[in-house]
Amino acid sequence: MSRFCFIVMSFFMLQCLGLSAQELDARVTVNYTQIESARTELFDALQTKLTEFLNNRKWTDIPFRENEKIQCSFNITVRTYSQEENTLECTLLMSSSRPVYGSSYSTVAYSVNDADFTFAFTEFDQLEYQENQIDNNLVALLSYYAYMIIGMDLDTMGLMGGTDCFHTAEDIATAGESMGFPGWKAFGDSGNRFGLLNDYMDGAMEVMREFNYVYHRKGLDRMAEAPDSARAAIVDGLELLREANRAKSMTRVAQLFTEYKRDELVNIFAGKGTTEEKNKAYEILFAIDASQNNTWEKIKK
Repeated sequence: MSRFCFIVMSFFMLQCLGLSAQELDARVTVNYTQIESARTELFDALQTKLTEFLNNRKWTDIPFRENEKIQCSFNITVRTYSQEENTLECTLLMSSSRPVYGSSYSTVAYSVNDADFTFAFTEFDQLEYQENQIDNNLVALLSYYAYMIIGMDLDTMGLMGGTDCFHTAEDIATAGESMGFPGWKAFGDSGNRFGLLNDYMDGAMEVMREFNYVYHRKGLDRMAEAPDSARAAIVDGLELLREANRAKSMTRVAQLFTEYKRDELVNIFAGKGTTEEKNKAYEILFAIDASQNNTWEKIKK
């Protein structure tokens, strides 16, 4: 049984029994090799506190079993460190995955590369999330991504399933903008944290969220038992992805999906499916990101 089915069917039972684990199983790594004479204690403390902050909090009221936690990784590379101001300028590579029903395979549900992961931190800082009272940029960053991870995961499990989490992420982004750190500015950059979430939640982009559901639940989750019909569902779903890309041609939401699903998309079609399915998939993906044509060409083999 998939995570989403389990959550829906056992909600009341779990509430009664009190069996509700945290949502995230996050692995955090902090790479500080670019920093000369680095204080190891500071970065070790950062890695530990980030891990505890993400994993020890119950972010939603949705019941999760221990083995249903969302697997995710936060790979942080420190580019600069100011000991005088206690500020770190970093790059974050974040990825989350969810299991595919009927298989041992896990698929990427959400992935970002955030080059503006900048914050202040001291070794003895206590990270606490308080709704409607966020005044620490590191707390804002981690909380934003926690809700984005859970929201994107829920969108793959149920149609528009992550809406509440995305609204919370929007509130955090608004709070983050007021702190003056990069990456939050509303309408300043369509590729920043606010811009990507704003585009994803735009009414014209509901087809993108519908595609996210169709691709995972009607496609990948049925691939083990009915590969041909599952592949056909993905091909039909790609029309929704094309529609989303056309709805807001300046957004990178659809292209980002193809970036972190690139190899998976090739594996779905390469050597499998009909010529018509392969050609249609190639045509749509090429239209969304022609720069990856060498990859999309493999679909037709």
